[in-house]
Amino acid sequence: MRYLFLIASFIFFGNTIYAQHIFDGYIDNERWQSDVYLSVIEDYRTLDGINDEQIITKVNSDDSGYFQFKGNQLDSQQKIYKLHVDNCDTYNQSSNHFDGHCADSRDILFIAKNTDSITFPLSFEAQMFCDIISNNPKTACFIKIDSLKEEMKFAYTEFRSKANRDLNNKKWFKSLQDYGEELNEPLAELYIYTFLSDRSNQFHNYYLEDLKNNSYYDELLNRLKNQYPNSSYTKQYEAELTSDKFILSPTDETKDIFWIYVLISVTIISIALNFWLLYSAKKRKTKQHTEAKEQLTKQEQNVLDLLLSENTNKDIAETLFVSVSTVKTHVNNVYKKLNVNSRDELKSLFDK
Repeated sequence: MRYLFLIASFIFFGNTIYAQHIFDGYIDNERWQSDVYLSVIEDYRTLDGINDEQIITKVNSDDSGYFQFKGNQLDSQQKIYKLHVDNCDTYNQSSNHFDGHCADSRDILFIAKNTDSITFPLSFEAQMFCDIISNNPKTACFIKIDSLKEEMKFAYTEFRSKANRDLNNKKWFKSLQDYGEELNEPLAELYIYTFLSDRSNQFHNYYLEDLKNNSYYDELLNRLKNQYPNSSYTKQYEAELTSDKFILSPTDETKDIFWIYVLISVTIISIALNFWLLYSAKKRKTKQHTEAKEQLTKQEQNVLDLLLSENTNKDIAETLFVSVSTVKTHVNNVYKKLNVNSRDELKSLFDK
């Protein structure tokens, strides 16, 4: 019996320790640069745009357009991730690439965890990021929701009248909310909520009216707390829901005081969330550095440290008491294991 327990423990903990994700697929190399980026979305209000603090890693596609992300650095709990490609100038990223938007880019959002195997194939007429094949049934939720959103947009444009808008508001809010609940995945419901509650779109006023009488929003909060009790998604949603409810309820006498409190609360929450995101990004970066170095031999780690200190191959050879040709071999091994092609890329990988 003891041996059976040890075997079972080994299988369970072995799978946990060595859990790996594999995300692969194809991009159109004739249309896009070969860099493919993988990001984690911690703030669901930043689903659009490009944020360097959210990028986990990047890979280069081969001549056929094939790319692959593989590793064990993802969270065991499901999160929202993004793949994206773009044609922004990679040599001037600080000014036009990672400022929150790239005018010439393509991306796909999906749900995943650290054990998922996901493929992003080219679809009809070599269209990319239009389909998902995954061992995780939750992964493709966003694609299905996007299809409903397209139907919704078409319904709104058929007749541009107030009566048409009112009928469609009632119909599509309920349709999207019901569909999200059927998916049994609160992160997919957050994707719908983000769309319906966006202050910049025409539905926001109806969303506030719906919030007054519809218990759906509180039920979603309960589902998030049950499934993702300590996540940033749950905390952010609860803060937004509380703020929006306050907007609906203040009396005339307390309106000014209310707005001061709301402003202070939102500011504090925003600052706290930004600090948390920065801390998480730094912690994740440190973990990536450690995992990257663990791939190298002791001598290759010594060479890496000297490369990062901007030593020449000759300097490194003199420091380690080896030949320059041996140093070149170590440098090539470091490049290959860390998936870089130059010293600049190596420094960028380990830039804190």
